[in-house]
Amino acid sequence: MLLHVIRADGSKQPYDEEKVIQTCLRLGASRAVAETVAENISSKLYDGIKTNIILEMVFEELEKYVPSVKHKMDLRRALALMKPKPDFECYVRIILKNYGFKVYSNRILRGRCVEHEVDGIAIRNGKTYIVEVKHHYNYHTPTGLDVSRIARAVLEDLNEGYLLGLNNLKIDTAIIVCNTKLSEHARRYADCRGILHIGWNSPEPWNLRIMIEKKKLYPITYIRGLNENLRERFSSAGIILLKQLVALSFDEVGRLTKISSKKLKGIVESAKTIMEC
Repeated sequence: MLLHVIRADGSKQPYDEEKVIQTCLRLGASRAVAETVAENISSKLYDGIKTNIILEMVFEELEKYVPSVKHKMDLRRALALMKPKPDFECYVRIILKNYGFKVYSNRILRGRCVEHEVDGIAIRNGKTYIVEVKHHYNYHTPTGLDVSRIARAVLEDLNEGYLLGLNNLKIDTAIIVCNTKLSEHARRYADCRGILHIGWNSPEPWNLRIMIEKKKLYPITYIRGLNENLRERFSSAGIILLKQLVALSFDEVGRLTKISSKKLKGIVESAKTIMEC
């Protein structure tokens, strides 16, 4: 019997076991374990099951084989839990720096018509980009065409301002970075206009998921069980990456976050477990 699953947007599609296997692989399982997990949950599936329920099943089953999974949540969900400003914007700049860009934070630049606040300036291989960051709390929401069109319009106005001597920055193009997929129209427009786009599972080499996993640039929200209060404490302390957390001394993290030693110990241990995988 052919099973169908219900995606977050309400659409229906055939169940694909390979997607379960790939999820397990990304969470640190071997191919053999991933296939075993997929087989073990197959008997619990039913026609019309929601994909988020399948994901919960995968985590529950995979913990039996890969104990570190109990410390993690789904990476897409972790990114969605980040504060758009300043956390996700800062996070994007860190990712770009780790991939060879020289990055400057928010700037206000004068265009021919108006001033524009850009989320960052990035330079790589002699090419200068304005950075447009888009964050969605619902990680199933595609980043639409308007974001690409706005980036193009800002780029044109700034370059016209440069020619008039209103700003001193010659910009080549733009980068759009988002925590979700770009819509098909947005992707086609960006490609046509020479705008670099980095999104969830975009084609390599600018695939946000792969870029994060390759260099273990996991956000603090990747730790399972952090409530809103704890996330806010880390955010206020300027700690947005697991790498930052494990690099600091325990006492320093406690001083910055004001989290109790008992609670903080478990969080730090989870972070170290994830980073050691």
